[in-house]
Amino acid sequence: MDRTELAGWFAGRLPDGWFTGPVELTVDRDEITVVGTLVEPEAGEGDVDAARTGRIERFREETRRERMAVADAAQQRYGRSVAWGAVCGGTRRLFTHASVPVMTRLRQPERLVLDTLVDAGVARSRSEALAWAVRLVGRNADAWLSELRAAMTAVEEVRARGPQQED
Repeated sequence: MDRTELAGWFAGRLPDGWFTGPVELTVDRDEITVVGTLVEPEAGEGDVDAARTGRIERFREETRRERMAVADAAQQRYGRSVAWGAVCGGTRRLFTHASVPVMTRLRQPERLVLDTLVDAGVARSRSEALAWAVRLVGRNADAWLSELRAAMTAVEEVRARGPQQED
């Protein structure tokens, strides 16, 4: 998938004024996640975090119909479901996102790690324990994963510039 084409499509498709700048797009094999930054509310004497949460909730409710129309068009065009989220100050919320089952084969040592997390109450199930472990690795290996993703993007760009096959 051409990320610049995707970013351009969303930039052209999203209504002006929804977000303060370009949206953050995260793409995998199943889903496109669109997260935009909202204007910070004037909290006055109120709690700033509550004001930010309220702004995000209002945005979610008021834009639901339009977001779903954009999501339907994107799914038809790109063959992936679309998830939405918003950021306001230090508050970030995802509204809709897929929980996709992933099949894997684990040997006993790996299963024992998951079972230990379940037995210790860190997770309720092996599935939840695996998701917890993946999040932990993702946080601790973020720089390395970012470098790997950048390298994969560079490979895609070189591949796209290469000789084209004739049909």
